Amino acid sequence: MRLLLVEDNGRLADLLVAGLGRRGFSCDHAASLAMASEAIAAQVHDVLIVDRGLPDGDGIAWLRDIRRQGHMQPALVLTARDALEDRVTGLDAGADDYVVKPAEVDEIAARIRALMRRPGPRAQTELRFGPLLVDSARRMTLCAGQAIDLSRRETDLLELLLRQAGAVVRRESIESALYSFAEPVTPNAVEATVSRLRRKLEEAGARGMLHTVRGVGYMLREPAA
Repeated sequence: MRLLLVEDNGRLADLLVAGLGRRGFSCDHAASLAMASEAIAAQVHDVLIVDRGLPDGDGIAWLRDIRRQGHMQPALVLTARDALEDRVTGLDAGADDYVVKPAEVDEIAARIRALMRRPGPRAQTELRFGPLLVDSARRMTLCAGQAIDLSRRETDLLELLLRQAGAVVRRESIESALYSFAEPVTPNAVEATVSRLRRKLEEAGARGMLHTVRGVGYMLREPAA
């Protein structure tokens, strides 16, 4: 699950990115609304976390504007403004949740998971293909009903492949989905993650499902009968 954090306090942003990363989320960071606009134009994010007081404007006004442009992913406003009218304004502008600083990372992570479980035009959180099931909201992966122990990146990769099962997912798309803008990516990072995921799937009984399309990318196919 990929997040975009729009927060100008560098220390707080670093703590949140690291804390959410330890809880299974890939988190991009934008320190201004201009950077946030560039980020959502370049990458699809599952949830937005938006501060109100940014150097170049109000996060609520920005959220209202991107809703008009058709960006409907869940948004959580994270701000020090705790007056009732501020909460009402934020929710009316298109926020799905409103959290007052300071807030514990565990609570923020739980609210993100709750947002992803809500009905509506959201990304599907439970994905099934053949014997595989990934519940992205609960960060749980099963093969024929048995749990598989996957790392965050392995889970993110499997979720991406499941969403496009039967089709080739290009290597560049995988790299973009697995790594935030600030993370360094080694030349063989994607291949190493694919190799680990393939081994774990085969050990769990999902043999012959993860295929390499040389020079292009990877795909999931139903195992041969």
